[in-house]
Amino acid sequence: MKITIFGTGYVGLVTGACLADVGHDVLCMDVDENKIGKLKNGHIPIYEPGLDSIVKHNVEAGRLNFTTDTEQAVGHGALQFIAVGTPPDEDGSADLQYVTAVARSIGQYMTDYKVIVDKSTVPVGTGDKVYAAARAELDRRGLELEFDVVSNPEFLKEGAAINDFMKPDRIVIGTDSERAQDLLREVYYPFNRSHDRMIYMDIRSAELTKYAANAMLATKISFMNEIANISERLGADIEAVRRGIGSDPRIGYHFIYPGCGYGGSCFPKDVTALTRTARDCDYEARLLNAVDEVNAAQKHVLFDKVSHYFQGNVEGKVVALWGLAFKPNTDDMREASARMLMEDLWKAGAKVQAFDPEAMEETQRIYGDQEGLQLCGTKEQALKGADVLVICTEWKEFRSPDFASIAAALKEPVIFDGRNLYEPEMLERYGMIYYAIGRGRNQFTAV
Repeated sequence: MKITIFGTGYVGLVTGACLADVGHDVLCMDVDENKIGKLKNGHIPIYEPGLDSIVKHNVEAGRLNFTTDTEQAVGHGALQFIAVGTPPDEDGSADLQYVTAVARSIGQYMTDYKVIVDKSTVPVGTGDKVYAAARAELDRRGLELEFDVVSNPEFLKEGAAINDFMKPDRIVIGTDSERAQDLLREVYYPFNRSHDRMIYMDIRSAELTKYAANAMLATKISFMNEIANISERLGADIEAVRRGIGSDPRIGYHFIYPGCGYGGSCFPKDVTALTRTARDCDYEARLLNAVDEVNAAQKHVLFDKVSHYFQGNVEGKVVALWGLAFKPNTDDMREASARMLMEDLWKAGAKVQAFDPEAMEETQRIYGDQEGLQLCGTKEQALKGADVLVICTEWKEFRSPDFASIAAALKEPVIFDGRNLYEPEMLERYGMIYYAIGRGRNQFTAV
């Protein structure tokens, strides 16, 4: 099938590459000429394991192409996927200007039946706005062409997006059109062979499903962080508590790991957007407000622990920082806990020596020549001359380090672990002081 993808960001590029990989003829369109030029030359603008090889293979096979020509893009596919950004507006709502701009472009250039597929994460009611924008352009042209709008939200985890797309848990299709359903069923047939993963519903329910899924996952994380903070004050071990509740199949082990807060492009933005949507229909989403507030506070926990250790004065201290991305297997630093930690440390007069396997260029882009920041080539270099070590991202290469070397390199043998990578008893054997999240009374951080 001929498919057009508008947007070559994270969702658009993964979607386009994976659809091409199963044999579809995909054209990805973006207004950013620099990005399209790089993609045509094989340069992938984001880090996602396995994506570069899939893009390269399908470009060489002629199934995946890139353009900045809107008319060409609209003319290419019967299915027009919208996968552009929906950044938060000043009031926390999702900014739909890029989504509606694409819809207008499709209406401006279409000459036959199209299915406009909302892949972007959008508020409930966006399907109506997309339809209205495209229809207005057709009316302006004096055409009565038919088209359908479908909500087809993505459920991709950064760092595991290829597997998520190729082996989806569910494929949500929001439409009342049987014609559009048939076309989407054909698009996703290669991913749907072992058992039927297609879930059909109306557009508004599909739009809300995406927000509800992310809000539920964010709620689980904030809940565990609340329990971890209580655990510290009661002298309990959150890891034991986690195993105790996770064994209940009604709760499960997924997303009940405490830490230094969630980040990324989805959870913070989507929780805020959903609370705004609720407010717009005269409902105050108190639980979701609390989820957001707990997460915002949790991002200061590591700084509080470091400050408490140094009796409230970190001025002149050098902190080794392992992990800058908001999660492993990505270079994405949007809403990353490491950013809040570094900014808290700089405000208090401390310096940071940081390392991340993939996010070094992104850190440089964000902070430039920030005073008090030194980016190091290896995790070992980050330790040299540092007072203490803080871990913000659970990269695999941080899981089994040489603790004896860490203790020798640091001025003080102290690790502040924002992801609970290690067992306290093991660190004690190396003569190290270990502060994690919710692992007993000695972790209490009130200054």
